[in-house]
Amino acid sequence: MDAEAQESFREFVANRSSALLKTAVLLSGGDRHAGEDLLQNALIKAAGRWHRIDAPEAYVRQVLYRQQIGRWRLKRRGRELSVAEPPDVGADEEASAAAELRLLMRGALARLTARQRTVLVLRYFEDLPEAEVARILGCSVGTVRSTAHRSLARLRTLAPELRALGPAGAERRPGRDYSPVEVRS
Repeated sequence: MDAEAQESFREFVANRSSALLKTAVLLSGGDRHAGEDLLQNALIKAAGRWHRIDAPEAYVRQVLYRQQIGRWRLKRRGRELSVAEPPDVGADEEASAAAELRLLMRGALARLTARQRTVLVLRYFEDLPEAEVARILGCSVGTVRSTAHRSLARLRTLAPELRALGPAGAERRPGRDYSPVEVRS
């Protein structure tokens, strides 16, 4: 790699690595170390082909997805994610609620299969259309739809507390089932 390509690669890593790491961690089921490994391997592959890559971020994301698919095929045993107790310091209620939601979501995602987690990340975190997810994963659109449906159903089973939240940022509408939580004064 020549000096110009090295500088271009360094800039790319400096500017985009945090966003790519978020995706890698989600694909890894919330395991930051596994996400870092996943991203590092993807960046190594990209560095070797840097001068031939037209769209670097798309290329690295594609490598991330394909590596995750490769992990499914290894059929390795899933690792459990240990989460320490939150610190007992005074924090505002909104920050506490957001942290609890993240922990709840992370725990539920970690208990999904790697395939289910990947479909949910691609569809809802990356906001990719079903056809694009199917192309990336090498399956049919129907498989993506059914996997997303089953994954969301499993997520609701694993974390029924999430149903009480309703759609993010939406007003609650009469007749909709949000499974409200009782509030006691």
